[in-house]
Amino acid sequence: MPALVGVLFLCFCLLQVVPSDPAQIIAGADAKPEVVAAIRKDLGLDRPLLIQFFEYIGRVAQGDLGRSIISNKAVSEELADTIGPTAELMVGAMLLAVPLGILMGTVAAVRRGTLIDRAIVALSVAGVSMPVFFVGLILIQYVGYLWDLLPFTGRTGAVWAGGLPSLILPSLTLGSVLIGPIARLTRTAVLEVLGADFVRTARAKGLRESAVIIHHALRNALIPVVTLVGLQAAFLLGG
Repeated sequence: MPALVGVLFLCFCLLQVVPSDPAQIIAGADAKPEVVAAIRKDLGLDRPLLIQFFEYIGRVAQGDLGRSIISNKAVSEELADTIGPTAELMVGAMLLAVPLGILMGTVAAVRRGTLIDRAIVALSVAGVSMPVFFVGLILIQYVGYLWDLLPFTGRTGAVWAGGLPSLILPSLTLGSVLIGPIARLTRTAVLEVLGADFVRTARAKGLRESAVIIHHALRNALIPVVTLVGLQAAFLLGG
């Protein structure tokens, strides 16, 4: 709880030092000073900062996130309108990135030092280094425009309402840049686990190598990977 209050206080302070006046933005550049002053009073911006902060805390505790100065709609309504498409993008990207990243990382660890390992590591580094907007432009240019395989303009609706084709290209774009970090972390984690005593014991018992990798090494190596996937999901939800 103290950490949450601290974050809210930091956000409040940062908004106070932004060189812009919400009342002036709402009223317009040519508004008279008395109109701006009336808006400031209506928004409570003329009150002491400490009182504004506690009122802000009270509204947040009640789920009131205020109103947008651009659309004049409640922020909660704005979030409700966008959380659906954002969640669809997150799920689509994760469905691509997580299985492929784990598979690539596991194969690279098992084939350590081989050409396959070096190729996967190179692809992972390229994925980490490549900006997502660049990947998006390349996919739009070739997959969407030149080859005309998938739509690349706008959202045609929810997935269950026939909007799946318009979701594929954005999901490919976001997922492609997430594969690299997952693959690299999976490779490192699997290599570390493969040297553990319980893995050597499993091999000494005569278990098949595939069973050792899947049921013993990979299962224990996925702990840090799950943490990374959670952070990536939060990043995608944050836009």
